[in-house]
Amino acid sequence: MNTLNTTIAAYKGGVIDRRTFLDCLIALTGSMAAAHLLLESTGLASTMISQIESKQKEISSDTVTYTASDGESIGAYLSTPRERERFPGVIVIHENRGLNDHIRDVARRFAAEGFTALAPDLLSRMGGTGSMASPDKAREALSSLSPDEAIADLKAGLEYLDHHDRVIRGRLGSTGFCWGGLRSFVLAAESQLLRAAVVFYGSAPPADTLAQVQCPVLGLYGETDERITSQVPEVAEEMKRHDKHFEYKIYPGAGHAFFNDTGGRYNPDAAKDAWRRTIEFLQTT
Repeated sequence: MNTLNTTIAAYKGGVIDRRTFLDCLIALTGSMAAAHLLLESTGLASTMISQIESKQKEISSDTVTYTASDGESIGAYLSTPRERERFPGVIVIHENRGLNDHIRDVARRFAAEGFTALAPDLLSRMGGTGSMASPDKAREALSSLSPDEAIADLKAGLEYLDHHDRVIRGRLGSTGFCWGGLRSFVLAAESQLLRAAVVFYGSAPPADTLAQVQCPVLGLYGETDERITSQVPEVAEEMKRHDKHFEYKIYPGAGHAFFNDTGGRYNPDAAKDAWRRTIEFLQTT
C-alpha cells in the first residue's frame, strides 16, 4: 500500500506522467487489466486522473448517468471542450473489460479535438465496472449482457448526446474498440442518429446487418490480428454490394489493440495515423 500511495503522490505532484503512472500500477497489480480495475474500484480513474488530465487538455470531464429504454440507469463518462458552445457528439464504446482509464482518455482526447464525447459503462446493469472483483469477472459479466441490451443502452446514449446542451443536434458519430468495435458497426445499422461510425479492430456483423448500414463506416485494423483482419476484404465487398460506404486501413506489423497506449501491443505509429483518420472521418462525414 505504501508503494501505491507513493506512486499516486508522484503522479498528483507531476513527478511522473500518466503513462509512467499506469506502468507502475501494472507492475504493482500484475497486469494492465488488473491495474485498470484497481483505478475503477478505488474511484481514482474518475476523480484524480480525470481532473489532472482534463486540466492539462483544457476540457471538462465528469461522471454522468442516463436512462435506458427500460428505465435502467447507465453510468458514463462525459468530456467536452470548456467553451460554452455546441460541438459534434461521439459515443466511445469500450473493450471487453468495461469502462477504464484508457477509454476515458480517448473521450478526453475527442474533447480536446472539439467533440463532446460520451463513454458509457456497459457493465452498469451489473453494478458497474468498478464493482467487479477481477478483470475476468468483468469480462464474464459483459459476455452475459445480451447483444440487444448492449445496443439498446448505446442507442439510449446517443439519444442522451443528441439532446445534450453541448452537442449540435444531429451531428453524432460512434467509435468502438475490440468488443466495442463490433457494437459501433452494429449501431451504424440500427441507429438513424449516426452520421459516421469508426471500428477499431472489431469484428463485423453478419451480412444481413451489413445490408442495413445507414452511415459511412471506417475500419482500422492491425495486420497480425488475423482473426479479424482476414475478414476485412469480404466485409468490404459485401458493403460495396449493398452500395454502403466503407473505407478501411490495415496497419503493417500492428496487432490487435494497437491503439491502446496502456497495453503491451501499443503501436505508436499506427495509433497516430489511426487517430488522424478517425478525427478527419468524423469531422467530414
